[in-house]
Amino acid sequence: MLLKKQTVWLLTMLSLVVVLSVYYITSPEQRMNDLADTEEKAEQKNEEAVNTESADSDNEVITNAAGDEKFEALRLELNDERSRAKEELAAVMGTTDLPAEEISGAKDQIDKLDELAEKEYILETLIKAMNYEDVLVRADEKNVQVTVKAEKLSRTEANEIIRQVKSEIGDLQLVTVEFQPE
Repeated sequence: MLLKKQTVWLLTMLSLVVVLSVYYITSPEQRMNDLADTEEKAEQKNEEAVNTESADSDNEVITNAAGDEKFEALRLELNDERSRAKEELAAVMGTTDLPAEEISGAKDQIDKLDELAEKEYILETLIKAMNYEDVLVRADEKNVQVTVKAEKLSRTEANEIIRQVKSEIGDLQLVTVEFQPE
């Protein structure tokens, strides 16, 4: 009898370890940490590019750093808002009193927030590849606002950015493209 209790206890603990391991691997927070690591690497590359420009002109670096700080502050603010929303939704998911539909809806909203953040990052990368110094993409469910760091932005360039946004995110009500002088 004692041996059977120990065996049941051991199997219970092993199954718990397996379940927790699978949850950790598939958790959305882990994916967000991976995305944050990717963003940090991109920021380091941008800093290296600014440092190479510092040999050319110190005034130019100060201007670039000020613009980058503004973009980074906006990115951090957006990430903070989304983190707060995710925490609230996670609290809803943790409530056992609610029906399964509401808990499932909260999980779906968390997934939408993660997907939107990922699409913003992809768009920023694609638009930067179009020879812009820095880009900030802010999206909600129906609107996308793109801020490009450039001296001047022609209608053709703005239309190309809008096409890129619509091809990545889909058809939306409003896509706004604005430029911030360097």
